[in-house]
Amino acid sequence: MHKAAGPVVLAAASLTVLCHAQGKPEAPQGIHKIRHIIIIMQENRSFDSYFGTFPGADGLPTKDGAFTVCNPDLKTGQCVSPYHDDHDRNGGGPHRAVDSIRDMDNGKMDGFMIAAEQGRKGCQAAADPACVGSARPDVMGYHDGRDIPNYWAYAQTYVLQDHMFEPNASWSLPAHLYEISAWSAYCTRHNDPMSCSNALDNPGAVPDDTFRRHSRAGLERNGPVGTPPIYAWTDVTYLLHKYHVTWGYYVVPGGPGCKGDTNSEKFCTPGIWNPLPYFDTVKNDDQLNRDQPIANFLKQAHDGTLPSVSWIAPSFAESEHPPALISKGQTWVTTLINAVMQGPDWKDCAIFLAWDDWGGFYDHLAPPVVDQNGYGLRVPAIVISPYAKPHYIDHQVLSFDAYLKFIEDDFMGGARLNPKTDGRPDPRPTVRENAHILGDLSNDFDFDQNPRKALVLSPHPKTDLTAPN
Repeated sequence: MHKAAGPVVLAAASLTVLCHAQGKPEAPQGIHKIRHIIIIMQENRSFDSYFGTFPGADGLPTKDGAFTVCNPDLKTGQCVSPYHDDHDRNGGGPHRAVDSIRDMDNGKMDGFMIAAEQGRKGCQAAADPACVGSARPDVMGYHDGRDIPNYWAYAQTYVLQDHMFEPNASWSLPAHLYEISAWSAYCTRHNDPMSCSNALDNPGAVPDDTFRRHSRAGLERNGPVGTPPIYAWTDVTYLLHKYHVTWGYYVVPGGPGCKGDTNSEKFCTPGIWNPLPYFDTVKNDDQLNRDQPIANFLKQAHDGTLPSVSWIAPSFAESEHPPALISKGQTWVTTLINAVMQGPDWKDCAIFLAWDDWGGFYDHLAPPVVDQNGYGLRVPAIVISPYAKPHYIDHQVLSFDAYLKFIEDDFMGGARLNPKTDGRPDPRPTVRENAHILGDLSNDFDFDQNPRKALVLSPHPKTDLTAPN
């Protein structure tokens, strides 16, 4: 256990300002030019559903101008090809582990329509991963620059990653656990990482997660409904605290326990997207105050006082998780990026924008297998930075584990969430940052180029999206 830090300084292993013998500071080099890492995580879109027609990307396969892929529709007997969908509100499909298996169909990638047709309808909790948000499946629909012009502008100007895979083949809560810890587990005892066991689909449920069924209650909850989960394994904030690196996790309106997945309370961040307050390490290190309202992020961006590492999770209404509106999500993200670009910290920041899972939407590319948990299906991902390569498409195999690797390499001298080295052993099956197929995010940057100007965009761009009825 570590006591709360006083004034924050970087440990020697993570120093990015070197000194001459005379004591004069030397400019940071390479990856260490990045002093602020910001991870913005939106919800439930596959790569092909947002960038399947992006020029130069590994998108929807075509021949002679026609799509060469389709998915069978059991109700009509037809095979449905991808089509442009200009609806602002989508329904998506189920996206649990069992659904990912059905969608991929042993690599044939032809089960998306079937999964959507067989998913639950009319669910009260929109974030239930077993549910479908529309009467007719729209999982074969895709959007493009006419619908999401700001996202396409970021991708055209900076770096689009076309092989970013969800780290786990499952739904939102495990994905967000992987985002900050490279694992999803169920634990039985506080402060005992070895009491944790692998849980791809059913980690300990957060208090406001009321839609999870109780058929496997022993794997889903650490007590009655409303009981906080036990997250006893090691997350990256343990290393950040150990190396005296500042961090913040920003939510709407702030704090754990927000019931953002219900129809009546969509204007705050659901607990399934805000799991950090339940980690033993965060509580033990007196870091709970680093889980904070998004207003703090906007002020810190304005003042140039952002922490070294920031994670941002949206409210349901701004998440793009069906049936939330795409336009509201794009406005939210643009507002966040503009705040950074117009503030003092833009000069040395890296913004990583991604979507947490595929949401049941079609993607044509079968993911590689890393361990029993993933990878999952591809998701959209963009790198925005004054040092990002211009107009670049990164074809490396990536997952959210690459974000952790970048953080660890930039600020902690390459330390890893490794039970053999991090001083806090847990039984995770794989040290994900060291996976041999995982690419290196530093390849998306040119640290020798002159820092690039900010691309400040209108939060309310003109689109072809059609409003819901």
